[in-house]
Amino acid sequence: MSRAGHDVQGARVSTSDTPILVAGVDEAGRGPLAGPVSAAAVILDPFRPIAGLADSKTLTPARRQSLELEIRDCSLAWAVAWASAEEIDRINILQASLVAMQRAVAALAIRPNRVLVDGNRCPDVGCEAQAVIGGDGSVPSIGAASILAKVARDRLMCELDLAFPGYGFAVHKGYPTRAHLAALRRLGPCPEHRRTYAPVRVLIQPPEDERRPDARPRK
Repeated sequence: MSRAGHDVQGARVSTSDTPILVAGVDEAGRGPLAGPVSAAAVILDPFRPIAGLADSKTLTPARRQSLELEIRDCSLAWAVAWASAEEIDRINILQASLVAMQRAVAALAIRPNRVLVDGNRCPDVGCEAQAVIGGDGSVPSIGAASILAKVARDRLMCELDLAFPGYGFAVHKGYPTRAHLAALRRLGPCPEHRRTYAPVRVLIQPPEDERRPDARPRK
């Protein structure tokens, strides 16, 4: 299932005069063995503050979902974008994360003047950008982006659980839990698994000694 460039976006026209539009950007899903990486960009409305914005990992699923609705309703603009498992394997997870972030910013219905990105690397977004380590917990717009990216990805993994039953995607969201690793060994990788991640790679590549031209077949 290809998710490259699949964007979901929303915007609300504001009556306020905002001289500088700042977008917060964050990603979700760098560590899982399966599924795409998601990224979100959010331009908050300073006249409609949202209480409780924080790093999505510190919030309960119910609280994330509640805040997701509020973020969509109260923000000047928001967007969620993806980089697929195939892209992750082709260009690596760091570059795929930056691509997803770039797509999220490009999908905003309002163009920001400045972008704040969680972490220590910035994608090329065509405007001033600043990396903020720990930004999802300290910058409200980045916290909002982390919530949208996380909720969107969790929802997608529940859909993939129906498409590829047996792996438990709806439960672990693709992360390398004991149950996921056991299912991976039992069923083998599905099309949404990241082939370059070690627990998946070892199942699709023979041991190095068996790849040598002079290797003898096992008895």
